[in-house]
Amino acid sequence: MRSTRSRLALTVGLTAVTAVALTACSSGSSATDSTPSADLTIGSTDLAAAGCPAKVVIQTDWNPEAEHGHLYQMLGDDYTVDAANKLVSGPLMSSGEYTGVDVEIRSGGPAIGFQTVTSQMYTDPDILLGYVSTDESIQLSAEMPTTAVFAPLDISPLMIMWDPESHPDAKTVQDIVADGAVIRYFGGSAYMEYLMAAGIVPEAQADGSYDGTPASFIASAGKDAQQGFASAEPYIYENEVDSWMKPVAYQLINDTGYPFYMSAMATRSDDLEANSECFKALVPVLQQAEVDYFADPAKTNSLILDLVDQFDTGWVYSQGVADYSVKTMIDEGIVGNGENDTLGDFDEARVAELLEKTTPVFTDLGTAPADGLTTADLYTNEYIDTSIGLK
Repeated sequence: MRSTRSRLALTVGLTAVTAVALTACSSGSSATDSTPSADLTIGSTDLAAAGCPAKVVIQTDWNPEAEHGHLYQMLGDDYTVDAANKLVSGPLMSSGEYTGVDVEIRSGGPAIGFQTVTSQMYTDPDILLGYVSTDESIQLSAEMPTTAVFAPLDISPLMIMWDPESHPDAKTVQDIVADGAVIRYFGGSAYMEYLMAAGIVPEAQADGSYDGTPASFIASAGKDAQQGFASAEPYIYENEVDSWMKPVAYQLINDTGYPFYMSAMATRSDDLEANSECFKALVPVLQQAEVDYFADPAKTNSLILDLVDQFDTGWVYSQGVADYSVKTMIDEGIVGNGENDTLGDFDEARVAELLEKTTPVFTDLGTAPADGLTTADLYTNEYIDTSIGLK
């Protein structure tokens, strides 16, 4: 049975864990080989000169997937795979040019025991940047504050999906609720706490028992609705779930009034100033990597699929899902420039709206945000190159 993502359960598993030991094994390059970057010529961007660490460590929130394509785009041909610890490293490239440092991309989810990325960042100071969704940043701000510097996803692919045959007139989550559907989700998910608090989903119709498999959705014969990702599950259920094999309909959580930035790239707030010169040089590299990935994702997607196979966490990711994900992220505006011509910047009004909506929710849950928390604590556009955007 396929296991899907469970990375948004924010009110559980917040305790920091022991840092992962990084014992290398190999693919691309052997762990005993000389450093591949030693023979490379630095191109137009010199991240070492900008003060970046010799190895830029990035912690993701899940297994390798197309949503992370911009990160894997930065790996050249000479990389090392550590399958035991679910990470890949190599020279950090920008549009084919070496930047003077290496990058290490660590998987999240099962690779870190489903802990939050925030807790990993506070356990291991080697992590420079991690995928921290805005609501997670708000919720954990009192004890583990983070500040985001780049938003690879303009809106979240998180969705509620349902069977269009069972609910032919439904267009929204509210329509599904009015039809009497139970919505199955990962217990503790922050967005559902908001939907219940806002009266959009009655508590009686919210079922936090979703375990990432299709079993309960199929058992309800289409009567119930379920959490998923618009960039994956619609394809998976129509093409890869043998006991379903038909379309699903959905509404993005973003469109229910919960406009969080998912998988925003953030750093520990106290480290922001010390790494400011590095971020001025690095963030535009991240922006350009995303532009390059969506212009031609084939090679990077092949790497992603290979990493999924080598990491072997029990999660399945096919070429069909990867291709569907790229197309859907563009078509749905999940990836895009937003209201301007710039990729990866944050909208002040959206962050302010989310802060206002989630503060009472998290307070009721016993994880109140930091006193006096403002949008300026949660993100900065200071390092964004406004000239870089998707065309």
